[in-house]
Amino acid sequence: MTFLLLLIPLFAMLNMVMGSVAIPISEVFDILLHPSSSAADKVHHIIILHTRLPQTLTAIACGAGLAVAGLEMQTVFHNPLAGPSVLGISSAASLGVAFVVLLSGTIGGGVMSQFGIFGNTALTLAAISGALAVMALIVYLSQKVEGNVTLLIVGVMIGYIASAIIGVLKYFSSEEDIRAYVIWGLGSFARVTGGQVYVFVGLMAVLLPLSMLLAKPLNMLLLGEQYALNLGLNLRRSRMLIIASAGILVAIVTAYCGPIMFLGLAVPHICRGLFGTADHRVLLPSTLLAGANLALICNLIARLPGFEGALPINSVTALIGAPVALWVLLSRK
Repeated sequence: MTFLLLLIPLFAMLNMVMGSVAIPISEVFDILLHPSSSAADKVHHIIILHTRLPQTLTAIACGAGLAVAGLEMQTVFHNPLAGPSVLGISSAASLGVAFVVLLSGTIGGGVMSQFGIFGNTALTLAAISGALAVMALIVYLSQKVEGNVTLLIVGVMIGYIASAIIGVLKYFSSEEDIRAYVIWGLGSFARVTGGQVYVFVGLMAVLLPLSMLLAKPLNMLLLGEQYALNLGLNLRRSRMLIIASAGILVAIVTAYCGPIMFLGLAVPHICRGLFGTADHRVLLPSTLLAGANLALICNLIARLPGFEGALPINSVTALIGAPVALWVLLSRK
């Protein structure tokens, strides 16, 4: 656990130093410690404070949030393939963005793709609205239905409905708006800029410690629902809290960064393999730290020297994370 914690500042510093423009580590420290100083190179000053620092903070918060949400989903549904997108929350966020990008483009002649920062704010609000609306429906249904399988089916159906509506919107949209929507769907840590990064990181800094409080009910759910009931667990209330916790984390991450895949599915398995335990008092903090580290590694690879711009973060998370997860699972048989 200490090793995972110490790796975060190491990878964070590598994210600051490496990229299409290499910046000496001494200069990075100087800019971070004296952000208002004019002694540093102006270009490097802008690159660090306005691009790399926000990206690094966003990657840490995004990786930690998705990893914790994935662990909660896998435990509450007793399904090792469950991930943050299993309840259709990511699909609903994508639908909200599709309405803003594709529908408004159809009505207004492709004006949304040229909105700049106002367009980013509109996309964020649309994604949050769609995700939270579906999350409220899922939480409501979690109190009404007994079985977890019903909730899983509802989530899958929501995903199908969202995909169908997005397909119709694409059919009537211009090429520019479809391209803008596809780029959003690839996911990016660079989308969170300016004051948004502090709002995003602040929200995650509040929500993630609250998720740690769910370790006891998660451990009881591992024993099975009947055992949990016999131990005095309020099953409906606990399930509602866990689903709400995971849903809010996924909603906020998707709204700010787009639908980042794989991290929430793989990191819990990696941590179970590394620590050899199913105790959520260990798994919750370890998935938080491992998720942050893996997101930083993926962001570093996406911005390797020699690349203009950055690779799609979803492609990098799958290419890097899948072999690691397979190696951990197979090495433990």
